[in-house]
This record gives sequence, structure tokens and C-alpha cells, in this order.
Amino acid sequence: MPSRKFADGEVVRGRWPGSSLYYEVEILSHDSTSQLYTVKYKDGTELELKENDIKPLTSFRQRKGGSTSSSPSRRRGSRSRSRSRSPGRPPKSARRSASASHQADIKEARREVEVKLTPLILKPFGNSISRYNGEPEHIERNDAPHKNTQEKFSLSQESSYIATQYSLRPRREEVKLKEIDSKEEKYVAKELAVRTFEVTPIRAKDLEFGGVPGVFLIMFGLPVFLFLLLLMCKQKDPSLLNFPPPLPALYELWETRVFGVYLLWFLIQVLFYLLPIGKVVEGTPLIDGRRLKYRLNGFYAFILTSAVIGTSLFQGVEFHYVYSHFLQFALAATVFCVVLSVYLYMRSLKAPRNDLSPASSGNAVYDFFIGRELNPRIGTFDLKYFCELRPGLIGWVVINLVMLLAEMKIQDRAVPSLAMILVNSFQLLYVVDALWNEEALLTTMDIIHDGFGFMLAFGDLVWVPFIYSFQAFYLVSHPNEVSWPMASLIIVLKLCGYVIFRGANSQKNAFRKNPSDPKLAHLKTIHTSTGKNLLVSGWWGFVRHPNYLGDLIMALAWSLPCFNHILPYFYIIYFTMLLVHREARDEYHCKKKYGVAWEKYCQRVPYRIFPYIY
Repeated sequence: MPSRKFADGEVVRGRWPGSSLYYEVEILSHDSTSQLYTVKYKDGTELELKENDIKPLTSFRQRKGGSTSSSPSRRRGSRSRSRSRSPGRPPKSARRSASASHQADIKEARREVEVKLTPLILKPFGNSISRYNGEPEHIERNDAPHKNTQEKFSLSQESSYIATQYSLRPRREEVKLKEIDSKEEKYVAKELAVRTFEVTPIRAKDLEFGGVPGVFLIMFGLPVFLFLLLLMCKQKDPSLLNFPPPLPALYELWETRVFGVYLLWFLIQVLFYLLPIGKVVEGTPLIDGRRLKYRLNGFYAFILTSAVIGTSLFQGVEFHYVYSHFLQFALAATVFCVVLSVYLYMRSLKAPRNDLSPASSGNAVYDFFIGRELNPRIGTFDLKYFCELRPGLIGWVVINLVMLLAEMKIQDRAVPSLAMILVNSFQLLYVVDALWNEEALLTTMDIIHDGFGFMLAFGDLVWVPFIYSFQAFYLVSHPNEVSWPMASLIIVLKLCGYVIFRGANSQKNAFRKNPSDPKLAHLKTIHTSTGKNLLVSGWWGFVRHPNYLGDLIMALAWSLPCFNHILPYFYIIYFTMLLVHREARDEYHCKKKYGVAWEKYCQRVPYRIFPYIY
């Protein structure tokens, strides 16, 4: 697979043939055979250049003032003496002495610094940790245009880059100019150091989830909906005709002992997280170039948790208490989530600007929901990373086990039902897979784009353990006998979904780690201006989100064992809406990030989640 450095449509600097002058050009096409780029200058001239004659804009030192010439046309103040064909020579009347010209440049630079400084947006050409692989959910932190930058600014767009050229100035004059340059650079640095610029907030029309009214309704609506759903499930006849269910008194939903048990569970998972076992890896680069370190020991935490649960069962601990107080545990988790969200927002008010999330807007309600601080940490303890996989995901498996034991007790069964076994097995495989491949979490939108606020806290600590276990909770009170032929079909469906899900993610992760791996040579890609490639073949040429497709098939498989009523299918309905919304967010961010390359990608892979359905 021939490599190319620049993408079609990318604006770069191209050397004018026969000279040492570089001008702004647009990449039109690339010939993989001759390895030549066809470029277009601003005056319409089209030429073929070698890759060595093309350089990214960021490789040129920016001038402090002067002309903005970047095309093959008359260039004021140029002193180049190339004997080859030149884009143009300046008229004599336009020539000034070097010192006078440079003094004018200094004055112009000072005006630029004082009036028109704009934030510098850094776009790396490579990333050893997160290489874009066709899955449009990984947005690099340092690509967003509204990021907070301190002491990293560029001059106004009216400034130009210094072209590489031969100088005819006497050596003494060169020395004087260097001294002036040095003094001026110190002046500019001093000006930048004393200036503080406010963060540019996200515009109201760019706010997600319906803006402030939308997130306000979500924060109050989701907890209410959760409890209504659980109350519906506990009814003898969970028909939608019986909605709303009888509501208990508020004091019946709160028990201090339950809240204490929940805190104990949370602290045990914190202890397992802090154990010095498992390898340590670096995350994606932050806006200031730092890479946070993460310890990958989620699978070990799961093994230790299993050992604790098994020992407790052997000692005769009654886990039926969790089922009989399930609503109280849900309320305890919700209260803990609200307290945690308040703490996260209050500490974010004192966080450095470089530590804030690119999704934050400056509005208190919206930022409380979406999260203001990107990676809140207490020492080396990363709150967001911990909550993503530990208390909720492992808690989901524990709750499923509790429901299996409760079914056997309530229905007086010697062994669990086949439907309960299927649900527990399918969801156990899903959780173990997530913990085994824990490193993949570091490049998801949750980690590198969204802050840690109510949205992720409620989703991780409340929604996942108490809604994702809904099928098992339903089967305790509403048993359903599944025949072996039907169970076989459900197992085949589950395995098909898992093969798509794991195959797509494995291909993505392998490409991210080493795009030049010979095993991936058969994959086709589209080059982007960020230096990364978009996969357009293999699983990622089938649909844009093959992992989402596999996820949905698996979700359907573990809802089917409860097929005698519509209520357990809430999960697959909700999950479809969740992934469609996430896909829309991905499309928006990737279109803004990759531009022309993303449009080409969408033409090559037109189907979003489902094949043959736009």
C-alpha cells in the first residue's frame, strides 16, 4: 500500500520549480505510480511536484508582519535571485532598505500582537496511541476549535510564512537584523505572557441534547423514568395498559443501610482499581501535549470481585436482600450520582483551562450535565476512567447473578430457567470482553471529548447496572420457558452479533496500533489532512459503524428469551435510539475534523449502521 503524506484538498506550501521559494497551494490529486502530486497555485497554475517539494503549513516559521504573498504573483519585498522561472519580481519603486523594511515589520508585529492575536490550533500529523481507523467516534482533544490555550498563539491570518530564499544582505546587516529579531521575539513573548484570553464558548446552536432545556429535562426525566420502569416490571401484569404503576411513598424508597452497602461496593472497587497490578499505558495527547497514564487492571478487578462474591455465597450471605431492595439500591445509586456530579462541577471551577472539556459551553446547567473537567483526578485516581467500567459494569454482572438466585428461590426451582441462563451468559460475555479489551476505552468519545458530569456519572453508575440487567429482573417475576430449538437460534444470533462486534473492533485496534502491519495490507484507506487514514474496506467498508451493528444484534439476542411481553424489549429500543444519536454526534465531529476526506469516506461507505439502509 503506497504511502502518501498529503490528502486531496489539503492546503500546503509547494516549492516553485527551479527556485527555493514556497507558495500556498492546494493538493488536487496524487499519482501512486509516479508518486507526484498535482497542485494548484492561487493564480490558477497547475503543476506536478514531488513530495519533497511540498511541506505542511506548520513547518514554516511565521512572520511578525509584512506581506501575505502566497501565490505565484508579484511579491513585495522579495529579494530572491533565482535564475529560473520565477512567479514575479518586485518593481524597483517597491524596494526599500532592509532596515527600514524590518522596522516597519516590527511596528506591524506589535500592532498584530496587541490587537489581532488568535489562538493557535495544533493539529498533529501522527499519533502513536490513537490512529484514526474509520470509526468516527474518536475525536482528538486538540482538534476542537474552542479549546483553551495559554501562551500558545499565532499572529493574525494576515501574517505570512517566511519563504526559504537566498539573502543578498551584507553580513553586518544580517547580524543587526538577527539582533532586532531576537529583541522583537522577546517583546512578543512578553506580550503573550501577560495577556489572558477567555475561553471561546460553544455557540448555543451547537449545544447537543437539545441545549439547556433538553439537558434539564433529561436530568429530571431519566431518574423518574427508571423508577417507573422498575415499578412496572414488579407488577403481576406488566401491561402498558396498567401504566402508571402504583407509586410507593418516598420514605419507602430510602434506607440508610442500603446506601451504606452501595458505598461499600463502590469503595471495594476503588481498592481494586488502586492495586499495583496490570500494565500502565498512556492515553491520547491532551491540549498541552501531556499524556495521562492509566493502569489496565479491570479484568483483574473482575476476578477479585468474583472471588469475593463466591466466598460470600459459600459463607451463607443472603443475596436475596439486593432483589428485595432493588428500588432502594437504585435510589441510593442515584443520590450518590447527584452528589458526585455536584462535586465534579465545583472542583471544575478551580481546574486549569487546559484541563477543561472541549464539550463545555460556559452555561452552568449544560456544563453540569455534560461535564466541565475532562479528566478529573485525585492524585493518580482518575474518576471518569474508573466509573466507566468498574462499579456499574461489574455491578451489572453481580445483579444478574442476584436475579438468577432470586428466580430459583421465588419460583422454587432446583436450577435456573434456560431463559435466565441465556441472559446471564450473553451479558457476562459482553462484560468480560469489555474488561479484557479495556485499553480500547482510552480512544472513545467518552474519554477524549466529553467531560465528566451528570451524563456519564448517571449512565455509568445508575443506568447501566439497573437498566441493562432489566431482562434478568423481569424473568424473576415473569418466568418464560424457552425451547431448545428456539434457544439454539438465539445463541446463533448472539454469536453472529459478537463476531461482527469483536471482528470490527479488533480490526480497528490493530490498524490503530500499526497501520503498516503486513496483515492489514489488503485494506483500502482514504488519507486525511490530519495525517491519519480512514478505513474503507474490511468490516469498516461494510457500514460506517460495524461495531454498532454487532452491538445491536447482541442486544436483540439477550432480549429474545423474554419474548412473551413487550416490556423487556425496552432495552433494544432504547439502545437503538442511543446508537443512532451517538452516530449523529460522530458524523458532526468527523465532518468538521476531516473535511473533504470525510465526504469521500461517506461516498465510499454510504450506509451508517445498517447495511442497505441510509
